[in-house]
Amino acid sequence: MPRKAREKSGTGIYHVMLRGINHQDIFEERSDYWKFLKLLRLQTHPEDKQGHPLPPHCIVYAYCLMTNHVHLLLRELDEGLMPPVKSITIAYAQYFNLKYERSGHLFQDRFKSEPVNDMGYFITLLRYIHQNPIAAGIASSVDGYTWSSWCEYDDSKPCALPVCTTQHVFGRISREDLTALVNEPLPKALNILDFGNETAVRVTDEKVREYLHTICNNDNLTEIQHYPKDHRNDIIRMAKDYGASIRQISRLTGVSEGIIRKI
Repeated sequence: MPRKAREKSGTGIYHVMLRGINHQDIFEERSDYWKFLKLLRLQTHPEDKQGHPLPPHCIVYAYCLMTNHVHLLLRELDEGLMPPVKSITIAYAQYFNLKYERSGHLFQDRFKSEPVNDMGYFITLLRYIHQNPIAAGIASSVDGYTWSSWCEYDDSKPCALPVCTTQHVFGRISREDLTALVNEPLPKALNILDFGNETAVRVTDEKVREYLHTICNNDNLTEIQHYPKDHRNDIIRMAKDYGASIRQISRLTGVSEGIIRKI
């Protein structure tokens, strides 16, 4: 069956979502988040080999980098939506695979997108994207999360790597009004395209440890790395299904992250 064509935006603005394949984490360390932001900036602030600015490939209004997915609010320019997003995902996947000794796809299928055709929905998405970490339970406030674009809208905070074009937004709404809206929780029932429950709070190390003790009947979890390969791999798969991250499993069992990624 052919893929459904992307719904075209009358304004050229889209809410774009990228997710790790099989819900896999796409950011493991701070340096991974920085790498993604640098690749994003290459699309919004490109330069030639001499460091001279070139025309942007797209305009970004907001972003939020979560553990296993990314939200972007962007406007396509002359080359369209696909080329800049594809450039980012290919370059980041190559970086991630090399760093963590893995191969194959990193992002799930093609990216999702929805058109943004009016200012009301645009502001709703600005609120939604910046509130994502609060909804996930990993931040208590919008300005308490490092890996979103809110630092570019909050003039009280420094921004180490500006990516967004905020003047377009402040031409339509004041900083004070936007700040008040972004800090006002959105209703839970919103018709916004998303990945469902991917933002649920990750299980704690203690819960993972208890789960592994139960399925292994072994108080010394580091012995798992010495189990027969098939048995070890079955345990790791069950831990992943339980909701444990690759880093948690490695930390608790001693099995390398590279091996766990391949299972």
